[in-house]
Amino acid sequence: MDLANLNAFIAIAETGSFSGAAERLFLTQPAISKRIASIEQQLKLRLFDRLGREVSLTEAGRALLPRAYQILNVLDDTRRALNNLNGEVSGRLTLATSHHIGLHRLPPLLREFTRTYPKVALDIQFLDSEVAYEEILHGRAELAVITLAPEPHSLIRAVPVWNDPLDFVVAPEHTLTRRPVVSLADIAHHPAVFPGGNTFTHHIVQRLFEAQGLTPNIAMSTNYLETIKMMVSIGLAWSVLPRTMLDEQVASIELPGIQLTRQLGYIVHTERTLSNAAHAFMKLLDAQVDTHHSDQP
Repeated sequence: MDLANLNAFIAIAETGSFSGAAERLFLTQPAISKRIASIEQQLKLRLFDRLGREVSLTEAGRALLPRAYQILNVLDDTRRALNNLNGEVSGRLTLATSHHIGLHRLPPLLREFTRTYPKVALDIQFLDSEVAYEEILHGRAELAVITLAPEPHSLIRAVPVWNDPLDFVVAPEHTLTRRPVVSLADIAHHPAVFPGGNTFTHHIVQRLFEAQGLTPNIAMSTNYLETIKMMVSIGLAWSVLPRTMLDEQVASIELPGIQLTRQLGYIVHTERTLSNAAHAFMKLLDAQVDTHHSDQP
């Protein structure tokens, strides 16, 4: 089965349209249609239902998709295994990371890596941690540096690098700043701005409230921590932010007996052969584990 045809099939399945696949692969729409027709002719099965502008996978298409990923991943693994034999750290490294980690944790490591390994072409993708997780699972990224999932997938190896304490924050003039003691129940009564419900950070905070039988008053949500900080600073709501982001724009609220934290680190697919470049970057990350004890709450 032609690999170019398989790539076209995957692109349509992921974008939901022939035009989207054509744009992603820098091809014309007729060229994409021709590639799918070729696969369907080989398999003697229809892979997509085309209802007007809507495109959806048939039962055969849904069965083929995970196998298509597997075929391409095996070939990528083979190329990496062969390239690794010469010991050179070169080629392309597809690295997924969240905006927060990319801004606040990775710059010194990226500078060191590019200086030490100039033959590596870094393809850095800034994604929500949850999306980056899926990129690793589907083989579209080799390494991801993200907020780690509370319960990792069985095919994912997760390595904690930084302990990231989280603080409850409000605007400096918020009424909660004038209370000598603040409880979780007190905070729950006030409007909150949270990371989106699909995020790992949201689940961490939500579980804290659920453990005490409380429901936070979530008035707004966004996945961008810098936006959350702005909303808090102007008094719209309270939230939870990494301690590394705190400054005079927001005030931290201490809750007796409560210490909230999340783990930042890297993930790789357990069944994927990693390139020399990925191993080199992981070595830099591993070296960070012993040098950030100051991050402990």
